[in-house]
Amino acid sequence: MTIRTTGARYTASNTASNTARHTSKTLSLARAFLLCTIVASTGCAISTQQEVQMGQNYAAQVEKELPIVRDPEIVRYINVLGDSLAGVTDDRSLTWHFSVVDAKEINAFAIPGGYIFVNRGLIERATNLAEVAGVLGHEIGHVTRRHSIKQMQKAQGANMGMTLACILTNICNSGLAQTGIQLAAGGVFAKFSRDDESEADAEGVKTVIRAHLDPAGIPQMFRILLDERKSRPDGVDAFFLSHPLEENRIAASQQMIATYPAAALKGLTQDSPNFQAFKKRLLSLPPSPPTKK
Repeated sequence: MTIRTTGARYTASNTASNTARHTSKTLSLARAFLLCTIVASTGCAISTQQEVQMGQNYAAQVEKELPIVRDPEIVRYINVLGDSLAGVTDDRSLTWHFSVVDAKEINAFAIPGGYIFVNRGLIERATNLAEVAGVLGHEIGHVTRRHSIKQMQKAQGANMGMTLACILTNICNSGLAQTGIQLAAGGVFAKFSRDDESEADAEGVKTVIRAHLDPAGIPQMFRILLDERKSRPDGVDAFFLSHPLEENRIAASQQMIATYPAAALKGLTQDSPNFQAFKKRLLSLPPSPPTKK
């Protein structure tokens, strides 16, 4: 039997096959939804493997939505620098990925599983290697301390279940996928608490010192950010939405540094010709595209 419709022909066997696939997909979604809702409601731990899988999916969506600098030298440098930092602090042997977002605004963020994104605008406003290394060390700290994962585990109800279903099973499409991503953003990109920020600062200080870089770059970058907020608030709005920062955090980071023996802080690298060449190359690229409203 052949079913005719305007402009197309469908056989009964094809229709049955499509229906079966749709039913199977729906049942898979239902099972994943149920499983993830149970995980969320009971507070079951999200494993490192699940975290990495979530990170891969989130990072893929970020790269679809945001312009990423693809210049080979820029990609190489930011990953060499990032790996040198992650390698001295990561105790879960994650595969780390560092990307420069082609945006003039100052921002940086971490995605679970080892994905770090830093805006071109932040790097261009930094004056030395230590400042950018401090930012990367801080974001790495959010991942190693699993801050986003802990926020997600605190979430309750069906929204969390749907989020994890979309991310863990990779079966959400079109509008449903978009809905899942929007819901997921509540956990992955939520505003970090002051305790989380303080913990990530401490991790950043420890990490850069272990990598033989000057931790003074961390309070220096805080000063740049606060000054930028006064002169050009629109350029740092995204950063401050997820990273609470006030004057006392500069003093707090300086106190963290002061707890280390003087010998541990001696001879640490603040800047390098390679970093300045990296920054110069970034500045030479075409201007960043306009930010999507």
